[in-house]
Formats: sequence, C-alpha cells, structure tokens
Amino acid sequence: MKEHLIQLLACPACHGELSWQVHERNGDHIEEGEARCAGCGAAYPVREGIGLFLTPDLPRHDLWEGAESGLMVYLREHPEVERALLETPLEELSPADRFFRALLLEERGEFAEARKAEEAARVGLYTPEYRSCWRGQVEYVLRQLSAAEGAVVDLASGRGYLAEELARGLDRHIVLTDFSPRVLRRNRRYFEFLGLYERVSLIACDARRLPFRDGAVKTMTTNLGLANIEEPGDLVGELKRVIAGEFLAISHFFAENDARNVEVIREFGLEAFLFEDSALEHFSRAGFQVELANVCRSRALPTPRSGLIEGAGIDALPVAETELTWCTLVAR
Repeated sequence: MKEHLIQLLACPACHGELSWQVHERNGDHIEEGEARCAGCGAAYPVREGIGLFLTPDLPRHDLWEGAESGLMVYLREHPEVERALLETPLEELSPADRFFRALLLEERGEFAEARKAEEAARVGLYTPEYRSCWRGQVEYVLRQLSAAEGAVVDLASGRGYLAEELARGLDRHIVLTDFSPRVLRRNRRYFEFLGLYERVSLIACDARRLPFRDGAVKTMTTNLGLANIEEPGDLVGELKRVIAGEFLAISHFFAENDARNVEVIREFGLEAFLFEDSALEHFSRAGFQVELANVCRSRALPTPRSGLIEGAGIDALPVAETELTWCTLVAR
C-alpha cells in the first residue's frame, strides 16, 4: 500500500488514531509494517504490500478462498482434469472451463495466457448485450471521474476488473479493497504483470467496518460489489460516514416479479441491492442524495456449467433467463 494512504486511515473497530511502524518499503509502497490503534490497541499488519484491516467481530465467507483454493485441491487430486484443462484447445472447452483454466494459469504465474483464457470465457459466459451494458457503465464512470483529482477507493474489488480500467484510464491513485487477502494477493501479482502496480494500493477490509477516517474518501466506486456483501446490516451508513464526495456503484437490478430468480435472491438474503427500490431506499435512508445514471437493459442467461468438473459453475444468478436493468448508482 502507498505510504501517503496513511493519512486517510483509522482503526476500523473504533475509528481511533493509528500509530505506524514501517519495516520495509519498495519505493513509496509499504511492503511490511504494522499499524496500532491508540484507542483500542488493535494491531493491523501490512504483509506483502497489503494492509490487513479485518476485524474479528463480523462473520465472513471468503468465496475467493473457498473457490480458488478448492479448485487447486481438486486438480491436485484429479491430475487428469488438470491436464484436460491445460491441453484441450481453448475453443473446445466450455466457457466455465476456460475460466477455470485461467485460474490455474494464474496460480502458475502465467498471466498472459490466463488473460486470453478469461477473455474467451467471458464471451461464452455472458450475452453480448450483458457485456455491452457493463462496458457502457465502465465508460460512464471513467468519464465522470476524468476531471477530478485524488485517490479513488474501489469497494469490494474482487478480481479488480473496474480497478484495472480506472488505473489505466485515470491519472489517479486507485485503492483496491476486498475482505479476501487471497484475491488481493492475486491482484498484486496481476497488476505487477500489467505494469500498473505503482498506481494502486491494496487493502483487506470489510465494507461494514471500513478503515478510513470520517469523511476521508472523496471518491468511491464499486463494480457489482454491493450485492456481494453478506449480511450488509448498516453498510450504507458506514459508506456515509467515510465518503465526503461521491460514490459511483456499477449495478444491475432484477425485476421483483421475476419469480424464479427472486426466490433465489431472497433465499440467499441478497435483496437489499439487487432490487432497484430497495437499493434506493437504503441510500436515501442513510442521508445520501441518490440517482440512477446511464440506465440500459440486457438479457441475461444462467452461465454455462463446467464440462470437466461435475457441478462446477461460475455465477449463482440468474437461475433463469431474465432482463436486467443496468445503471451507475450515483450517491452524494
């Protein structure tokens, strides 16, 4: 993480002041160090350039740790599947298996080939209009942020798709956040491969306990991240605490009369930010002025399953064909 980020940070547990010990630097990145809260005494290490600001009081299900480490264990136990993933011509693999091939290649540090496999996977996983709507939202966010200055904090970054676009397209410091240290370690290696690591910081934190001072964040973004935050509670209240400027959230919404998908959404407790009215209500109730910008619609289909790993897939939703409403939710 960049050393100048220190001035924005506070204890995620009590919002107290942090005192810092830096043990190793790489240019203006802190590679190894520790922050300690003057208020509650909690310690937050920096390891491998990643600030670890996770608190122990919130339940979390690290999907990246479960999915990626589980895949590697499975492939070690089934070397014939690993060989098929690597040796089958890319065009003959199912879209899901192209994605699994990308994960395997990334684990080996072969990012150039992994990138080709993942790009090929997306074409088969998502409809053309789905990809077009997503691309349109990214371009909208880039336009909105092009004239501003200062750091951009990307919430629930996952594999960093939006953060990569921001780092390429803006002359601004991009802060990737996620509660999975595993995906952030992957992102470090990937951004180094891209030659973009000097433009980013990596912070492991829970969106419900953000390690930022009150009003410290001028610009925050997220790429479909809100709906992936389990048991969000007063998530939007926490966003209101730290954001002094604007929040641009690439989002898509399901229709509330879409019975088959709604059943699964409600079963997993994801309705807060996958339904338009609910999302707007959460932000308005927290005191944000909120609007939906750059609205478009796309057909979406259930993503294809693996042809090599029984029962394995990429996305839980949709479970049936549907039309999604896409937008950038803008909250100030």
